[in-house]
Amino acid sequence: MAIPTVAKSRRLRSTIYSSRIEKQGLKSYTVYNHMLLPASFSDTLEDSYFHLKEHVQIWDVAAERQIQISGKDSSKLVQLMTPRDMSKTLNGKCYYSPIIDSDAGIINDPIILKFNDDKWWVSIADSDLSLFAKGLAIGKDYEVDIFEPNVNIIAVQGPKSFKLMEKIFGSKILDLKFYNFDYFEFNDNNYLIARSGWSKQGGFEIYVENDEAGLKLYDELFEQGTQFNVKPGCPHLIERIESGLLSYGNDIDINDNPLECGFERFINLESSATFLGKDKLIKIKKDGISKKLMGVIIDINEIEMTGSLNLFFENNIIGELRSAVYSPTFKKVIGMAMIKKPYFNKDQKFEINLIDKSNQNIHTGKVCELPFV
Repeated sequence: MAIPTVAKSRRLRSTIYSSRIEKQGLKSYTVYNHMLLPASFSDTLEDSYFHLKEHVQIWDVAAERQIQISGKDSSKLVQLMTPRDMSKTLNGKCYYSPIIDSDAGIINDPIILKFNDDKWWVSIADSDLSLFAKGLAIGKDYEVDIFEPNVNIIAVQGPKSFKLMEKIFGSKILDLKFYNFDYFEFNDNNYLIARSGWSKQGGFEIYVENDEAGLKLYDELFEQGTQFNVKPGCPHLIERIESGLLSYGNDIDINDNPLECGFERFINLESSATFLGKDKLIKIKKDGISKKLMGVIIDINEIEMTGSLNLFFENNIIGELRSAVYSPTFKKVIGMAMIKKPYFNKDQKFEINLIDKSNQNIHTGKVCELPFV
């Protein structure tokens, strides 16, 4: 059977690194922010998982686009979009900040980088946040400039990422604290580098603003990383589910609110901050949530998902499985599911109906807390 391919076009943008990664064993792309995002390489999913946890990988995550918001009213606009209190944020720091609408539905869960009160980068998940921001700015008559700068991120992830980055950027890079960013020089070019990344194995994200310099840096990372067993990689399904890292559009979407998704520490309802959906969130907190994002463990050793799957208990639908994968650590399938009240309790049992290689379609599982590790 022929393997489907992605038809490239102007509206489905390649990245500046595509010519490199396609020679490094790339097997598949997915689409993220109207852009190609590497989804798998020649290694098996499990081989890549163990490599990420032991060595260092270079990820082309240019699809993690930036929305620059600058101008006199930029701080007002940033605050209007998120329930996180941004009034005490510091320059040079990154902030995980859910973005919600007037009904408190999550429309993005970006990292927000603060340069100063008049300049912010919103490093977005997979949704058209720039249109939302521009609509709010027009409606509020804010004096802001909103656009997508040419920024193409390279992520350097894994326990040996620190040694590799030190080799290229010097020992000062090791002083960079988690969720902080600063500029570092290499070959007469300055790179904004954040101590961040979509894995729990440690690492950095390099915000490349010069295409030619970025390609040279990409090549240098592989050349200098040979002694650290460097490999190309991409955001990893097994590692991110084990770590409880959420994927917008998969685990959460506009039909979910931050309280249902475990974002309490990123919500400041008692502050004087003005943001969309504040009254709605206050009411939800008072009344209590009707569903909750939880982990699940299923007694099977493989699963393939192209959509949500219902979970049952005593013939009642108690929730839906949204993401799942076999975990070599737990020797079972683990996943993330939105569980209905009153079933979102640790150790709640359930059944799931799967079409698989065996004839036993009904499998059992239990609910658990996130993260798994």
